[in-house]
Amino acid sequence: MNSASFEDTIFIINMRIKMLRDILRLSPPPALFLEKCLDDLAFIGWALGRLGEEFSGVDEFDYKSDTEWQFSQLLTEFSLESSPFSAGAFPQTLEKIAALRSASNERRKALEESDIPSQLAKGEPVVSSAELSGLLSNF
Repeated sequence: MNSASFEDTIFIINMRIKMLRDILRLSPPPALFLEKCLDDLAFIGWALGRLGEEFSGVDEFDYKSDTEWQFSQLLTEFSLESSPFSAGAFPQTLEKIAALRSASNERRKALEESDIPSQLAKGEPVVSSAELSGLLSNF
């Protein structure tokens, strides 16, 4: 996968994560949206797994690491009792979310154990999109 294709894929995955976050902020009828949202979460997890097999560079590491973090945050939001699809109201989601979280944690651990973080430490400091959003949220 070339760099432009990788960046496009990361962008699409991040947009899907944002869409799911937006759905969680609304009050969607679970009968219509629960299964689709779970399918979307599974797709995002699958796509991130595939990207993990194909990335190799320092630039890709930042994008992949940030997107995995965003996905992990989405899984947490999905699990909260305030979520329209909370595990308290829909216990069947608990097992699916746990499996997705476990796979995400394994991918994040693999990223941390790669030699790329040490290469990044030697380079110039970079602000991730999550950090930039946090910094700009006060403006």
